[in-house]
Amino acid sequence: MTSSPLDRFDKAILRLLQTQGRMSNQDLAEQVGLSPSPCLRRVKALEDSGIITGYRAHLDAKKINLGLTALIQISMDKHTPERFEHFETEIKAIPEILECLLITGQSADYLLKVVVKDLDDYQKLLLTQITKIQGVTGVHSSFVLNKVVDRSALPVA
Repeated sequence: MTSSPLDRFDKAILRLLQTQGRMSNQDLAEQVGLSPSPCLRRVKALEDSGIITGYRAHLDAKKINLGLTALIQISMDKHTPERFEHFETEIKAIPEILECLLITGQSADYLLKVVVKDLDDYQKLLLTQITKIQGVTGVHSSFVLNKVVDRSALPVA
């Protein structure tokens, strides 16, 4: 499916499932203008091709006592594949890290999005885990005051 372009039905399915992932196949089929069987086959093909990678519930972090979001720029001492691979392996094991992006155009090598309970938990995470990773030489933190846009749905045109 990734080698052929998505048609209007595939795009409509993707748009709907990104915002309403729990909708029934019957409702999905009605909204995209297909009968249930072809709609289900299309969803399965989108899953099999890797375009749809999974389904998940979106949680309100504050309501589960995770009130602080931080963006952390990480600088590394060496720019070698081995050093980056080691860092990435270590960072994947830390559940408070929601995103880890390898970046360019900044003095940092990585940008992390982290969620924790409060500043005390942030300090503990930073000092006992992140800065202990071999190769980390610089850490610059910014704290999120307000989420102006908070979406995960991709713009399917």
